[in-house]
Amino acid sequence: MDQKLDASVGYLPEERPPVGKLILYALQQVIVMFPATVTVALITGFQVSTTIFASGLATLFFILITGKKIPLYYGSSFAYLTAISSMVAAEGTAEQIAQFEATGILPAALISQAQFGIVLSGLVSIAAGLIVRFCGRRAVEKILPASITGPVAMIIGLTLAGNALSDAAPVAGAAGATGTSWVWVISLITLISTILFSRYLKGFLGQIPLLLGAAVGCAAAGLLILFGGQDLNLFREMPAEALAASSWRLGDGSIFALPAFTFPKASWAAVAAIMPIAIATIPESTAHMYQLDIYVNDLARKKSGKERNMIDLLGRNLIGDGLCDMVSGVIGGPAGTNYGENISTMAITKIFSVSVLAVAAVFAMIISMFTPLIRVIYGIPLAVIGGLEIYLFGAIAAQGMAIMIDKKVDMFSSKNIAVIASIMVIGIGGNYAFGGNIPFFGLDVPCIAGAAIFGIILNALLSIGEKKGADNE
Repeated sequence: MDQKLDASVGYLPEERPPVGKLILYALQQVIVMFPATVTVALITGFQVSTTIFASGLATLFFILITGKKIPLYYGSSFAYLTAISSMVAAEGTAEQIAQFEATGILPAALISQAQFGIVLSGLVSIAAGLIVRFCGRRAVEKILPASITGPVAMIIGLTLAGNALSDAAPVAGAAGATGTSWVWVISLITLISTILFSRYLKGFLGQIPLLLGAAVGCAAAGLLILFGGQDLNLFREMPAEALAASSWRLGDGSIFALPAFTFPKASWAAVAAIMPIAIATIPESTAHMYQLDIYVNDLARKKSGKERNMIDLLGRNLIGDGLCDMVSGVIGGPAGTNYGENISTMAITKIFSVSVLAVAAVFAMIISMFTPLIRVIYGIPLAVIGGLEIYLFGAIAAQGMAIMIDKKVDMFSSKNIAVIASIMVIGIGGNYAFGGNIPFFGLDVPCIAGAAIFGIILNALLSIGEKKGADNE
């Protein structure tokens, strides 16, 4: 198999595409990480530019910490939304909360308190990683078998389905194009074109379907303005408050502005609210490694006939995840984890090059500092992002099924059925019945965290008395 044929099949973690392709692949990864990362910032009130910068910086740290062996992108996690909101409600003054409601941006003092909890939450993932390093992967696999990591991956994708359709769908009563069915037209054009590109394009073009799909969606939104006028304008503008809060601006900041960096301030209330949520990201991050293991092994077999066994790097991944929380938290970014959206993109395109993720991280940091680039990203119609999300979030759920298939989970085992069923219903049901947070003895437990923890406990209880060597999975 010659080098050209190898490149057409895909790129393994240590392989680097030519510069031109590398840039486009990296840009595609930035686009797919952007919606979730920025959405977390917008919901929590963290600075968007700081959040983007933190995701890039943490990703670079992750790549170095893991020895340039694991192609994963670090971004903001939805699991922490409720924890941060409850901390703000408990610790914020009436004036601070009013400021947040008026501008959509948290006062720096509250962000600093949240940062303290985020930094310490990294210790949870680091501890899990050290257990794997010293006790072996089997120790974690015993606690987190495929019958848990598979369903957790599925509910991560499925609980985000509402976000995808909310972005893709028209908003009843809204002014302009956003309140019309033309929003559906743009989101469907984006979705269908992306699917067709991934299915039928070959070679290099077949490796950038999401980038091409976003371009087609934006072009369709442009045609909507051309033939329907400004009343059908779906493109957005950057809020003035985002620029005003920057750490330093060149002139009026219209070209260059540093993100609004803040530093942690001791707050044990923030630790109590935020640190326990890190438990939920461990099975999420573990599930992502299983996903990566499946697809990298498949590509490695096609290219060399040998497997890579990425899952052997699980300990490094968890330690890297924890350190990334610390890096992000120190400069003012939200807590996060490695991203299923980026894994979906790699699975679709077969581009697992670590170099691509490193360049994507640098691009994210550059974008966060150049105001025109931030304006461009803010300008992408929400309908276009929603069209991409339908495909990506669905792919995350599909990869959860792939984990269970690859690991040959016994679907006739009463234990496995009980664990999988409980995780799926608690995770998805909690999202629909309680808006994502399940009330439990005065606490609001994120449905993904609650489902994962319950699944772990149930699996452990049902494993008591099992004969050694009896493997139902």
